[in-house]
Amino acid sequence: MTYPFTISDLRQQPAFFDAVADRIWRAWWKEQGVPADYIAGRLRENISPSPIPFALVAHRGETFIGTASVIASDLEDRPQYSPWVAAVWVEPKFRMQEIGSGLVARAAEDTFALHIRRVYLCATHERRRFYTRLGWTPVEEGVGERKLAVFVKHAGS
Repeated sequence: MTYPFTISDLRQQPAFFDAVADRIWRAWWKEQGVPADYIAGRLRENISPSPIPFALVAHRGETFIGTASVIASDLEDRPQYSPWVAAVWVEPKFRMQEIGSGLVARAAEDTFALHIRRVYLCATHERRRFYTRLGWTPVEEGVGERKLAVFVKHAGS
């Protein structure tokens, strides 16, 4: 599918590193008291040449629009599932424009290109419909302290 924005691997667009680190920190870690430097350090792992982890960035030219990552594990309660699409974020003014859908699809496609047959993600109950609409299948509900749903997507589905 073609979009009115570009999705790039963060390794090819390192100028967006600070924006990606900031959004991940603010969205999921700041309120828990995790230092921003810690999140930036973890994100640096996505710059390594290893296939996973990797981060994607949605942008229009030099304008940051959103991000998604693929990591080995995103839910401590479920170590048997790997890898995961994680940290999906779209800037508020760009939401409802298929950017999140594009990032999630590209993250799954890039994972399948590594000859991995399935990928997981977790989300709050409020996001359940979004992911099922994108072809993700719920495999568990009410997981962990935040009562998350775990989804799977298989290559070719």
